[in-house]
Amino acid sequence: MELVRVVTLVFATLTMGLIAGLFYAYACSVMLALGRTEDRVFIDVMQRINSSIQNGWFALSFMGAVLFTIATLVVHLGAGEPVKLALIIAALVLYLISFVITVRGNIPLNARLDAAGAAQRIGDPAATRAWFERPWVRLHLARTLFSIGAFAALCVASVL
Repeated sequence: MELVRVVTLVFATLTMGLIAGLFYAYACSVMLALGRTEDRVFIDVMQRINSSIQNGWFALSFMGAVLFTIATLVVHLGAGEPVKLALIIAALVLYLISFVITVRGNIPLNARLDAAGAAQRIGDPAATRAWFERPWVRLHLARTLFSIGAFAALCVASVL
């Protein structure tokens, strides 16, 4: 059973690190670069990113982080490691917050941006960008911080 606990914790930490790293990279590079672009370019690139990110590699980290953390929690129940268990619970709660922010905030904004149509055909791209960019970036920063917290908790649990 110890091997199962180690393996699930490794996979939970790995997938959490992947998603936290992806969110971090967006926060400190992609969104900063896009923030300096013209409105139509911003809209076009965000629409392309939103469709491109819907792939198996993203799903592996996005869903894997929650599923492996739940599995890790289950196999650590009753293992007599209360501090490690508390860290795994904290990681799960923090990531679930990030997950909900994504599903209830970022994804609906992405869908609304896609529904606005091709960037070249939007009559007022500045207005479209205005209702999208600020809330999306704010939500993204929140999910980034929560996922980094979840990753940190799993890292500490890994070394205990």
